[in-house]
Amino acid sequence: MSDAVKRRLSNELPSALKNMEQLNGELKDRRPVVFIDFDGTLTPIAERPEMADISLDMRESVRRLGQCCTLAIVSGRDLDDVRAKVGIDEIYYAGSHGFHIAGPAGFGHELQQGSQFLPALDRAERALLRQLRSIAGAQVERKKFAVAIHFRRVANEQVDAVTAVVDGVLADSEGLRKTGGKMIFELRPDIDWDKGKALTWLLEKLQLDKHNTVPIYIGDDLTDEDAFRELQQHGIGILVREEARPTLARYALESVDEVGILLRRLATQFE
Repeated sequence: MSDAVKRRLSNELPSALKNMEQLNGELKDRRPVVFIDFDGTLTPIAERPEMADISLDMRESVRRLGQCCTLAIVSGRDLDDVRAKVGIDEIYYAGSHGFHIAGPAGFGHELQQGSQFLPALDRAERALLRQLRSIAGAQVERKKFAVAIHFRRVANEQVDAVTAVVDGVLADSEGLRKTGGKMIFELRPDIDWDKGKALTWLLEKLQLDKHNTVPIYIGDDLTDEDAFRELQQHGIGILVREEARPTLARYALESVDEVGILLRRLATQFE
């Protein structure tokens, strides 16, 4: 079955909280392996990425669930950045869309194939900084394996100009591709690796791809669709929805607050 057939509009998805009995039925006699996006999922989207901060209640909800099942934060942020933001040593982290992974007891993996693209990312970063400095509100954020261009604070009439600059730099950057999200573009290595591939790698590496586990992925953005796709046949995708759009998720939550409620309910069930 094709993606087009499997996709539904996000506003048609059943609520994960209102359908806990069904959700629990899928988890019967099995343990969840929980993957969670950061921005827009564990914390509201901030005007600037450095301003995003996880609440004490949400951090405690993550910590509590991570004590009774395997839990990983999967983010487009750099590994060190998201790990510092969340601040829990006992769980796993996949930063830079999974290019850089770490966990307890020295567990770690860095996709070596991505390192060959670092010079191209350096050049793209310099070009973007130079060409976007005249556009008020445009922010270039360098990550190890990507360059993010934030335009949330750019005037509407200037967004096309930002897009043109990004597309122009991309055209001059061999080996990179452009991805999008909520008021953000990213240039990253044009290789077959994303949040979904990182999720599958973690399941296999930790030997959690067995019949007695159920992977659950919670996320809000377009990049999270890669993870939802991986879970079509053997897991549960939950979208934190904002606007109506096609998605491969199976359930929905309405807000960051509802994410916290779901995490606490799962923790209560498996403690």
